[in-house]
Amino acid sequence: MDNPNFFSIRTKKLSFILTALAAGVIGVFPSSAQQMEKKDLPLVWVLSTGGTIAGKGASSTSLSEYKPGSVRGQELVDAVPEIKKFADVRVEQICNVGSTDITIEIWAKLANRINGIVAEDPKVSGFVITHGTNTLEETAYFLNLTVKHDRPVVLVGAQRPATAISADGPLNLLNAIRTAASREGRGKGALIVMNDEINGARDATKTSTYRVEAFRSFDLGFLGYVEPDKISFYRTSTKRHTVNSEFDVSAIKVFPKVGILYSYAEPNTAVIYALLKDGVDGIVFAGTGAGGLAEVEKKVVREVAASKSGPKPVMVRSNRTGTGRVIPRKEFDDMGMIPGDTLNPQKARILLMLALTKTKDLNEIRRIFSEY
Repeated sequence: MDNPNFFSIRTKKLSFILTALAAGVIGVFPSSAQQMEKKDLPLVWVLSTGGTIAGKGASSTSLSEYKPGSVRGQELVDAVPEIKKFADVRVEQICNVGSTDITIEIWAKLANRINGIVAEDPKVSGFVITHGTNTLEETAYFLNLTVKHDRPVVLVGAQRPATAISADGPLNLLNAIRTAASREGRGKGALIVMNDEINGARDATKTSTYRVEAFRSFDLGFLGYVEPDKISFYRTSTKRHTVNSEFDVSAIKVFPKVGILYSYAEPNTAVIYALLKDGVDGIVFAGTGAGGLAEVEKKVVREVAASKSGPKPVMVRSNRTGTGRVIPRKEFDDMGMIPGDTLNPQKARILLMLALTKTKDLNEIRRIFSEY
């Protein structure tokens, strides 16, 4: 250590560092290690649409009275600096509304934007859609059928606004970005990530008004979990989606109109006639039990099926139970009604709407419902 050359080298090195600091060089130009670390991070796009995750209340305890869609997507990302450890994130604001005001036009815009980004930059690792929870499952299923690549498309929301005590949005967003950035998330279709749980878009539904464990896939269960150490998947859907889907919405400007009818004891059939008068292209019945209809409802369906000149919307049987298959039954098959399998009414509506962009042939639509 008494070598004079050693001290000379150290003095020169220290002098260089002090000079660089004075000039503001260090801190402006990160080290090569820092540059490499950022370069190696997966690229994730966050497309923001609003919702409770972007909501603001008057106080930190305003958990039910707040305005959704008050915070922009970039602010949500900036509020979670830990995200920078997992992904290089780019943010785009698609809209900023409560999810009750999400439209089919917004669905198509999301699908086309996601497909466009992948076409422009095949190196993108995945996508996160920040969204209100009320219709999140519908947006997820639409994207499950219309995104044309295998990158994870992860929808995320929150049950508490951004201004709340113990807001669930920040950790949900971090977990969604981790999932979108992961290799494990590829090929699974559109996903819903909240409360550390990963649900598939086809099977998940919102099951709670205020609890943070908001989404469930009743019969089939979660696809996996977001764990502290990794993204863990335990199953995947066998139904067609994304790269295996036949639906292309890139050139569709106006989508077929499909309504939903809810069955109950002594139903009011005037609603059916109102939909017919409105010129719907399809009707989904949220039937009782295993997709059953009351005799008065069957009478109207038979009238529609037998009509020579009146409107003939395609009719699908779903159920209001929230679980279980709706299977073919001769009585309803003879009326031209299509069984909706395990799809809930709101998702059966989306699949019927997309099916009608391709065909009105009942046998083809039956095939579609059996495969998706």
